[in-house]
Amino acid sequence: MLENPAALPDYELLELMLGGVIRRGDTKPLAKELLSRFGSLRGVLDAKTTELTQVPGFGPSLAAYWILIREVMARHSEGRYLHRNTICGPAQMAELGRKRLGGLSHEEMWGAYTDTQGRLISFERVSKGTFDATSFHQRDVVGRAYELKALGIILVHNHPGGDPRPSGSDRQLTGLVRMAAEGMGLQFLDHVIVTDHLCFSMKEDDLIDL
Repeated sequence: MLENPAALPDYELLELMLGGVIRRGDTKPLAKELLSRFGSLRGVLDAKTTELTQVPGFGPSLAAYWILIREVMARHSEGRYLHRNTICGPAQMAELGRKRLGGLSHEEMWGAYTDTQGRLISFERVSKGTFDATSFHQRDVVGRAYELKALGIILVHNHPGGDPRPSGSDRQLTGLVRMAAEGMGLQFLDHVIVTDHLCFSMKEDDLIDL
C-alpha cells in the first residue's frame, strides 16, 4: 500500500479500513460481501447505517467508525469552499449536501451562509426531522445569518426516499424563509434538495421566483 496505494483493488482497501476496527480475524470476506451488496466502494461508503448493520459482521463499532469516516469526508468537502474565493452555486451546494446528508434515513435541514462575495462563511444544521419531514422557524435561520454577519442564505436538505422534487411544505417553508430574509435586508439565494444521487435547485429549475 505504501509503495502504490492506487494499485490496490477496492476489496483490499476495504479490508484495511475494516481492520482498523476488527483487530483480529480475516476481514476479506466482509469486504467482498459489502462490495457485492452495495456495488462499489462509493456505494459502501454512502450506504445507510441501517443497511450496513444488516450485513453479518458489521456491528455497532464499525457503524460508529463509518460515521467518523463520513464526518471527515464531509468536512474535507466543506473545507474547499469555506472562506475561499469560490462562489457557492447549486452544484457546489449539492456536493456539500450529498457529502453531509448522504446515507441518512431521516431528513435534515442545513443552512449555508455566504458573504457579500458569495463565499461560504458557514454550513451548519438547522433542524433534524423524520423520514419525510423536518421543521424549524424561519426566525432561527435569519437570526443565525445576522450572528455570522452573512448576506446570503441557501437552504439545503435531503429526501431519504430518493425523489429530489420539493413537496408542498418544502415550497411553503422556502417562501417563509425568503420573506423573512428579505424583510431583514438579506438575500435568499436558493433551496437545494439532495438525495444520494440526485439534486433539485429551486432557483435553477425556476420553480419559484428567487
